[in-house]
Amino acid sequence: MDAEVEARLRAEFADHAVVDFEPKLDLRKLVKPAGRVVVAGGDGTVEAVVRGLADSDHPLAIIPLGTFNNFARALGLPTDFEKSVKVAKTGRPRAITLGRVNKRVFLEACAVGLFGDAIVLGDKAKDLQFGDVVQKMRDVITSPPFDYELSGDLEGRGTARSLVFGNTSSIGLQLPVSGATPIDPYLEFAVDAGRSIGDIVGRALASAVLDKHEEEGAGRLLRFGRVRVRTSPRVRVYADNQRAGRTPCVVNAEVSALRVILPAGGSHK
Repeated sequence: MDAEVEARLRAEFADHAVVDFEPKLDLRKLVKPAGRVVVAGGDGTVEAVVRGLADSDHPLAIIPLGTFNNFARALGLPTDFEKSVKVAKTGRPRAITLGRVNKRVFLEACAVGLFGDAIVLGDKAKDLQFGDVVQKMRDVITSPPFDYELSGDLEGRGTARSLVFGNTSSIGLQLPVSGATPIDPYLEFAVDAGRSIGDIVGRALASAVLDKHEEEGAGRLLRFGRVRVRTSPRVRVYADNQRAGRTPCVVNAEVSALRVILPAGGSHK
């Protein structure tokens, strides 16, 4: 976002009220009932707005302006400015799937343990918060394995350093984790994701070649609508890059929690 982009947005959406984004804003108080919202920004901004509008009647249009745009890409939205503006103006609202864990909405993934720590580490490194990076690096390197048990739509137990439940094909710094998209009425458990530091490094390398995101990066995937996770010992839980308490937790796929404006014609690709 710069002065030129802002001027173009104000011109394209002259009939809209333009609000500088502030995470603490109560978005619903700024919008008429069922009024359309257009959010322009990167994944962090989009995620904050989606969390604010989840379970409402407000259709949401997305103008991707971030570095990675994981959520917009997963929806098949164009990342070109002119094309994304066209979709916002001429597209059709469509119900999508959001995840929820410990009452916290997530767009990209719920990560239990090591992988969540790594995502936060990547975000802090990107933002140059060096003191936090050092602490998070210690968390990642020293993260111990834990015993886990899954129940609900998935049944199983084992030992891992991390469990990842994806709603998009890539998360964070475009680390590949699943084949799911928010168009699907389910989430995916990435069986192999984040079980070791080596796995995360491998996914980071795969993300350097975007074609490997879905073909080679995801590994074994299991679809589900609701799963309960217990671990011993208790470990941290993340909704995208936000802390969402500790295990035990319930991870849900919630269909129709939000309507996003997608290209007209019935295809999101």
